[in-house]
Parts: sequence; structure tokens; C-alpha cells
Amino acid sequence: SQYSAVDTNPLSVYIMQPIWNKIIKIVPLWIAPNLLTFSGFVMILFNYFLISFYDWDYTASGTSPGLVPTWVWLFSAFTTFCAYALDSIDGKHARRTQSSTPLGELFDHGLDSWATSIFVLSFFSVCSRDNGKTGVSVYTMYIYLSIVLFNFMCSHWEKYNTGVLFLPWGYDISQVVLIAAYLLTSAVGVEVWQKPLLLGYYITDILVILLIGFSLFLSFPQTLYNIHRAHLKKTLKNDSLYEGLLPLVSPLLLFVLLTVWVVLSPSNILAKQPRLFLWMVGVAFSNVICKVIICQMSSTRPELFHWFLFPLALVVYAAISGLLGWTEEAVLAVFTALVTAAHVHYGVCVGRQLSEHLNIYIFSLKKRVQE
Repeated sequence: SQYSAVDTNPLSVYIMQPIWNKIIKIVPLWIAPNLLTFSGFVMILFNYFLISFYDWDYTASGTSPGLVPTWVWLFSAFTTFCAYALDSIDGKHARRTQSSTPLGELFDHGLDSWATSIFVLSFFSVCSRDNGKTGVSVYTMYIYLSIVLFNFMCSHWEKYNTGVLFLPWGYDISQVVLIAAYLLTSAVGVEVWQKPLLLGYYITDILVILLIGFSLFLSFPQTLYNIHRAHLKKTLKNDSLYEGLLPLVSPLLLFVLLTVWVVLSPSNILAKQPRLFLWMVGVAFSNVICKVIICQMSSTRPELFHWFLFPLALVVYAAISGLLGWTEEAVLAVFTALVTAAHVHYGVCVGRQLSEHLNIYIFSLKKRVQE
């Protein structure tokens, strides 16, 4: 199916797009668009591991400010901007080099579905976890991450039903806010997040309120409205309500299972290993959404239950029933490693299949030689 996207965000249309149009002119024509997409993703990953190194358990900013060197926050602002720029110009570059392919679209959205959680997890290091005085509780982090992922899912569920990707306003705004937050932290230190800003509210509280407000009162209603409009115009891809709602089943079950684990964990797993648990949430979600994106691109029907829900259900049952006992953290670590490996393997396999099927290389504009 032909890719179509609509962007109505004034920030994007009037400020960012003109910047990207200037940047794109510097990119050499021999560079493959997927290379731009992938470079941005690698930068986000590298930055995430760098922050994790200084702040594994999300306490560095709260306990003794200055544990994370200033250059790390500056580097975070730099990598976030680069990733944002690369993600915004890859499609333009593909049209410039006449190399737009379904592989490129899938590559872009597939990596975005993973990057979304990594952005959020990196940002949590700025505000630090609750230590009784300042910070955000690990449960707030979990809810925050879930809402961001829910928003991402909505825009792709909408595309599955309407065939058009309405780029959420939240995307450009969140990237600019992230870059500003890192620059602010590097300029004045993490202390800025630990003093009330307005009426006894902290910056982090305000951001959480804004995020929830944006999602529930802007993003989600807009999604439903766009689907309703397509229904009236008779341009919906799926005739039945069942088919239209099908892609939501696995992500919602995933969220239910994870939440049950968070709430009923005997060892309070989220508080013990927030970094591992939230990373696993992001990877699992990305895999489920990639399936939806592929179904939407190939006009096929997604399966009712993503395979991943079965091993997860087993692990959650073993954890909350007390079967795992003191090994719960170790099991989470192994499970997280396996999920991550499975996701990377899945991405590599899909990429290879598509590159063979479309007779192109992933990271090069040269055509494959027909065997």
C-alpha cells in the first residue's frame, strides 16, 4: 500500500520542517535512507547505556546531585537532537534519492516503536526516582511509559483502520521538551527538578499532568474522530468492528499482564529493578506493535494473541504465586535478555526477507544482483 502521512502540528510545519529542509541538503546522495534511520537509533541506544552506566537504579539525580557528569546531559541533548533530525529527514532523503520502499517505512516505524520507550527511560534519569523528598515513584514511571506507548499504538492502530498515519502532535513537542530538559539540566544541574516550580508542583508533576492531558483529551479523541470520519466517508480498511479492534487485543493484554506483575509481585519487582523491568516493557511492546505495523502495511489480519503473551503469562503466574520466590529478579533478568534477543532476531529476519523480496540492500542504494 502507498504510504501516506499527515502532519498538522504548527511546531513541525513552521519551525522544524524548514530546518530539516536545510539539513537534508548536506546529506550525500549515495547514503541509503535506512542508514540515517539506523544511525539515529544507535545514538539513542548508546546514550541510554551511557546514562545507565552512571545511574543504573534511577537514584543518581536524587541522592547526590552531580553523580552524572554535566557532559552526559549535554551529550543526551545532542544525541536526542540528532536522532530527531535523522528520523525527520530519512523519508525526505528517500524521496530525494527515489528509494522509498516498504522496507524503509517498516524500518523507520519499527525502530521508532522501540526508540519511544528508550527516550522515556533515559529521561527518568533526569528527574530521579522518589527518595521521600523529591523524585518520581517507580509506579509513576511505569504509568508514564505506558501512556506514551499507548499514544504510539493509537496512531498505528488508526493507520491500520484508515490507511493514513496522522502524525501525533505530541511527537515534535516531546522531542523539543526532551532536548530542552537535557540542556536545562546541564546548565543548572539536576537540582532544578527538585524544587517546586508552580503552586508547590514540581516540573516533573507538570510534565506528567501535561502528558496525561495531551493523551486523554487530545491524542485519543483525535484518533477516534479520524476513524469515525473514515467510517462516514466509507474509506475504512476494515468492515467489521471485530477486525478494526483486533490489533488492540495483544497490546492491551500485554499491559494487563505486566500490570498484574507490577501490582502483585511478592518482592516488589518494579521497585527492585526498575531499569530492567521498564526496558522489558518497552521491548515487548515494540515487538507487538511491529506485528501490527506489518499487518497494516501488508493488509493482513493480525493474530488475536501475540506469541509473546504465553511465556509472559507463565512468568507472571510463577512470580505472583510465589513459585519463583527469591529468584524473581534473576528470572526477570533472563527473561528480559531473551525478549530483547528475540526482538532483535525478529527485526533482522524481517529486514532480510524484505530486502530479498524487494531486491534491495538495507544499508546501500545499490540494487541486488538477480541470482
